Amino acid sequence: MLIADIEPSLTDRLNELDELKNEARLGPDPRATQRQHAKGKLTARERIELLLDEGSFTEIEPLRRHRATGFGLEAKRPYTDGVITGWGTVHGRTVFVYAHDFRIFGGALGEAHAAKIHKLMDLALQAGAPLVSLNDGAGARIQEGVLALAGYGGIFQRNTRASGVIPQISVMLGPCAGGAAYSPALTDFVFMVRGTSQMFITGPDVVQTVTGEEISQDGLGGADVHAGTSGVAHFSYDDEETCLEEVRYLLSLLPQNNRELPPVVACDDPADRPTDALLELVPTDGNRSYDIRDVIEELVDDGEYMEVHSAWATNITCVLARMDGHAVGIVANQPSSMAGVLDIDASEKGARFVQLCDAFSIPLVTLVDVPGFLPGVDQEHNGIIRRGAKLLYAYCNATVPRISLVLRKAYGGAYIVMDSRSIGADLALAWPANEIAVMGAEGAANVIFRREIAAADDPEAMRRQKIKEYKAELVHPYYAAERGLIDDVIDPRDTRSVLIRSLAMLHTKHADLPSRKHGNPPQ
Repeated sequence: MLIADIEPSLTDRLNELDELKNEARLGPDPRATQRQHAKGKLTARERIELLLDEGSFTEIEPLRRHRATGFGLEAKRPYTDGVITGWGTVHGRTVFVYAHDFRIFGGALGEAHAAKIHKLMDLALQAGAPLVSLNDGAGARIQEGVLALAGYGGIFQRNTRASGVIPQISVMLGPCAGGAAYSPALTDFVFMVRGTSQMFITGPDVVQTVTGEEISQDGLGGADVHAGTSGVAHFSYDDEETCLEEVRYLLSLLPQNNRELPPVVACDDPADRPTDALLELVPTDGNRSYDIRDVIEELVDDGEYMEVHSAWATNITCVLARMDGHAVGIVANQPSSMAGVLDIDASEKGARFVQLCDAFSIPLVTLVDVPGFLPGVDQEHNGIIRRGAKLLYAYCNATVPRISLVLRKAYGGAYIVMDSRSIGADLALAWPANEIAVMGAEGAANVIFRREIAAADDPEAMRRQKIKEYKAELVHPYYAAERGLIDDVIDPRDTRSVLIRSLAMLHTKHADLPSRKHGNPPQ
């Protein structure tokens, strides 16, 4: 008998490979897929297909299997080990992605599972391309014990190493508990889907056992909780399709890594388009409210922007948008929420956004209309000093082009913190109705002239007179401009064109920070 009659032919080998790859692609029992769909959830591969450009996905390690024994694991060794890893393109640019497959071990992380993710994260960092994780896992694989925990440690280390180097986006598409929740917290953006995704360190059962509190998974760590209460999630959506489409849009606004600039797109919206609507949108009366998002819509290309943390700390608004086709980050006080005052949450939200823009070379425009920091025992006892200082630190540390524009009022320390000229804004602009002062004229007059007011025959008339005097002396729109703290007072109708020309001038800005290992920001 010839050896050729014994050894499998190349055709046999190829057929075998096709069978193995097909088994890996199909996954476990079809009933597992039906159960996933019954929960309103897509499979891992369906999610990848929605995220990436059609036909662009290249998978790595589809035939990886665990080598654990005990607790019946040796009899169950599915291909992929519950996570699909690889790369593809989004709008033609390379993106790395891994997706937990809840149909296999509930998406729980074991040694082989973690090793696949480690390899992908290393590749993303080496290639200088964004990393997107599609999370739908039950945490550490209990049967593998400490090896599973060590796997999470390797992910956390790589998240930290990649921070500020490549964009990292976490998409929560199922329940993620324990260690599975910490990796997303280390990334740049967290997306969640209402009704199907949850994040918590300890689940409802543990909470009830330890504290006696009864709460559902959604009530403890659902999308609305993390988007509006904890601030863990940056975005929340009603379905996976919309969520993944928005991830694609976000990627279009970000550079591939910290050595590149964000992509520039063709723009049909004229750079010199007048913004006459701003005359009506922003009342000159500092006590009247308005929605700062209407102002932003008027300024950016085609009125399109992506708001970050739209439901959390709503007294400050942070958006990514484009102006003349170039990506820009906008930080703005929101007068329609708490009058736009700065508090603990707003400071932390703004600081995180400023740091993100600075890390990825996205210029910053700050729209200022702030009455000050929120007073109160609760704010002081919860650390408004150190936590408010985070926003100050972030701005002072940022080297990207920075332009601030005072729309209406800017009082006290909040004026300084909102990227004033004194902390390093490249250009400080203002509208003609601006009021920049230590405090409002009413409060200032009550402090400075309290004796004269108290001694007057008509205290109220004296108060009005002193308020008028204080405004004329220190709060008129040109006081700061006369002293070089405002570079120019501009017509609101010219705002878009002035900002675009200014950003173009600053496009080649280069600034070096002092040599150091890293700073020590306030915590």
